[in-house]
Amino acid sequence: MSEQNAVLDDKAKKAVFEGNKLAKRLRHHVGDAINDFNMIEQGDRVMVCLSGGKDSYTMLDILLGLQKSAPIDFSIVAVNLDQKQPGFPEDVLPGYLASIGVEYRIIEEDTYSIVKKLVPEGKTTCSLCSRLRRGILYRVADELGATKIALGHHRDDILHTLFLNMFYGGKLKSMPPKLVSDDGKHMVIRPLAYCREKDIIRYADLRQFPIIPCNLCGSQPNLQRQVVKEMVNDWDKRFPGRVESMFRALQNVVPSHLCDTNLFDFAGLQTGDSPFENGDTAFDKEEFRDPPLPVEDGEEAAQTPARRTISILDSRKPGEGSACGA
Repeated sequence: MSEQNAVLDDKAKKAVFEGNKLAKRLRHHVGDAINDFNMIEQGDRVMVCLSGGKDSYTMLDILLGLQKSAPIDFSIVAVNLDQKQPGFPEDVLPGYLASIGVEYRIIEEDTYSIVKKLVPEGKTTCSLCSRLRRGILYRVADELGATKIALGHHRDDILHTLFLNMFYGGKLKSMPPKLVSDDGKHMVIRPLAYCREKDIIRYADLRQFPIIPCNLCGSQPNLQRQVVKEMVNDWDKRFPGRVESMFRALQNVVPSHLCDTNLFDFAGLQTGDSPFENGDTAFDKEEFRDPPLPVEDGEEAAQTPARRTISILDSRKPGEGSACGA
């Protein structure tokens, strides 16, 4: 019996250790994204859009943790848009948000009826639903005085969007980690831009977030995004490291080796006597290697470019607690 207890104790310790590693990895990925793209600045009021799914719960949880140790002060307000989907558990999010002591606002707008009325049966609802949500969230951001709007899209979402635009839109375009809204008045950020979905799934399970499924769009079998997701997941299983390599490609663009005349002046290109940066390599032997396997925590940090000196991950000095609370 004592041996069985020892085995169980070892498993419990290992689970705690792995959970701490996972939390640290996600925290660093979020911190690096915030630093790299200057997502959050001194005095910002960040409106965290909370859907009730694993991604937005994880984003809020990690941002609240970073808020306590960041060398800058910023406030957080969680916002949920209740779209009046049938069976939506209205008490779950208010109860959770009240329990963790974060400022929050629940917005009730019946976009569900509008979408179901305007979109023919069998057609995907994402486009219209997204536009309606976006307009409401921009309005709410103004009402709350939010300077940043945080969305829970992660690294996999960014890659999926890249392929969707390539396959169906004829564009080399993805989800940027930071962008300005169409009207120029709002700044949208995606703090999970460097986070893997598989890590977020594990983290949400460990933290036991009260997940609310989306019955409006998530269950649609004919989504092009679902097809692309399955394709990328298959690559990830069969060719470890390929997804990481593809994401690095988004950070390593060479306009002179594409075909967009708006990005590079091909018409004005001239020869010269001095070496030309990113010049033709057609006569050189191109070498392609298998992408490195994904690495964890400290190992990964050693392979990434140097970050800015001041980091949102920096610990405050004793006695310098955040004025924002959380």
